[in-house]
Amino acid sequence: MTATTLLHHAQRLQALAQAGLAYTQNAYDVERYEEIRAISVQLLQELSANDEPLEKLTRLFASETGYQTPKVDVRAVLFRGTEEILLVQEKVDANNWSLPGGWADVGYTPFEVAVKEAHEETGYHVLARRLLALFDKKNHPHPPQPWYVYKAFVLCEITGGTLLTETPETAGGSWFREEEIAGLSLSVDRVTASQLTTLFQFARQPELPTLCD
Repeated sequence: MTATTLLHHAQRLQALAQAGLAYTQNAYDVERYEEIRAISVQLLQELSANDEPLEKLTRLFASETGYQTPKVDVRAVLFRGTEEILLVQEKVDANNWSLPGGWADVGYTPFEVAVKEAHEETGYHVLARRLLALFDKKNHPHPPQPWYVYKAFVLCEITGGTLLTETPETAGGSWFREEEIAGLSLSVDRVTASQLTTLFQFARQPELPTLCD
């Protein structure tokens, strides 16, 4: 059994336990669901490459209440013509390259998140134009992560501003052609080379339908 499969099992156990704790009114079932949740955290600890403490994993992975749903990562896609895409260097990931973006914020629509993240990480003012793709992270070559994640890629149009050399979250940005992507150190937790290749198709064929896993 692969590490990816074990991670999926841990995520499902955690989700089922959390839902059970949210809805059960039986004290004995509470004990059972808490034990299932503890097993899910222990599985995650076994898979952790950094040998994270059990208490930290419990706080990150198993501290929410209510019915569990996927987290949403929103990425802004900015093209220059049909041949270049804008990437930024993520400070929290050794300045590796990614699309501007981050976790969806409560109170913001997906388009508003894309606009906000693009401005914060690049300095550009943008308009969100359309959803290009909604991907399930498990179906793409990202490294394992405790949370179950959907990734939204939103096409944006630059309306003003200037590309910044540094922001609190990024160490600058630059435009890249598709053939240059293979030579970059990507922040693969955020975006993969195959996803960027797919996105370039929209630059050349904007009439393509939205993709969804």
